Amino acid sequence: MVKVGSSSLTTAAGGLDADRVDALVDVLARHRGGGEKEIVLVSSGAIAAGLAPLGLTRRPKDLARQQAAASVGQGLLVARYTASFARYGLRVGQVLLTSDDMARRAHHRNASRTLDQLLAMGTLPVVNENDTVATDEIRFGDNDRLAALVAHLVRADLLVLLSDIDGLYDGDPSRPGTSRIAEVTGPADMAHVEIGSAGRAGVGTGGMVTKVEAASIAAAAGIPVVLTSAVHAADALAARDTGTYFHRTGRRSADRLLWLQHASTPQGALTLDAGAVRAVVQGRKSLLPAGIAAVEGEFAAGDPVELRDENGRAVARGLVNFDAKEIPQLIGRSTRELARELGPAYEREVVHRDDLVLLGA
Repeated sequence: MVKVGSSSLTTAAGGLDADRVDALVDVLARHRGGGEKEIVLVSSGAIAAGLAPLGLTRRPKDLARQQAAASVGQGLLVARYTASFARYGLRVGQVLLTSDDMARRAHHRNASRTLDQLLAMGTLPVVNENDTVATDEIRFGDNDRLAALVAHLVRADLLVLLSDIDGLYDGDPSRPGTSRIAEVTGPADMAHVEIGSAGRAGVGTGGMVTKVEAASIAAAAGIPVVLTSAVHAADALAARDTGTYFHRTGRRSADRLLWLQHASTPQGALTLDAGAVRAVVQGRKSLLPAGIAAVEGEFAAGDPVELRDENGRAVARGLVNFDAKEIPQLIGRSTRELARELGPAYEREVVHRDDLVLLGA
């Protein structure tokens, strides 16, 4: 699994750099060999590729012009990849995602099936956020996080994050005296690291912060990560010493729970009493109506919601089994009582423990 940033594919003024794209494709095609290795590419660059054709000198700040640039640039980006991989007789398939696609179970399953089928048919998936239609509420925000989640979805053995910086440094890499961090074994290794947030080229949305966050997500899901520059892509894929290597810190979890935790946008919130907080957080139990103290927001059954303690702190996130308008009549009541009064459909959890992730755990 490989993710490449805008700054590694485009010029600072906007527009694709064909030589850079071809150089990356050369590495990926050779690593794939005769098909014995599978590669999924998460590629930024759609908005950046659309800047020059639209006469824009820099990435616009407003969503409407970003979407317009993405609309123009996405076609250019995929056309360039299609032509470049064709030199090796390889097909590519475009997969555009929003976080809303991934947070909902049916959409999540469809994305998984599509990626699996593309790989089974010998096609190299090129994944990007669907910037053309995504709104502020349903955006991943950066393709680094998207890459970590897709890596988990396709059961990747390795995630390689490529940018214009050759690794994680213990300070600003432009300052004398800073050094590259070769390995990260866990959060403790990051405690005193000063991380910058802006990229050099100014055409992307990420930065080292988003890359470290993505590496942490993937590592916690059992996927090792190499963070390095695009010019060292071949070394990273060949397991040679380059960049920063993030060791696994956890084990693989259910796909939908990882998406729920990192890609969903809560549509409302449920406030829990102290007993329910203990049951959910410490006991890993489902949330029952009796433990709810208050509800806010407008949501439908199946939407993600936050579970908060009485101080307003979010302790968990889950997929709710009832519409927001139904919950006030359930608050503080037992499922047995509700079943007698409202019918057997109400003798169930508000959020089942299998559809729930703890936050900060």
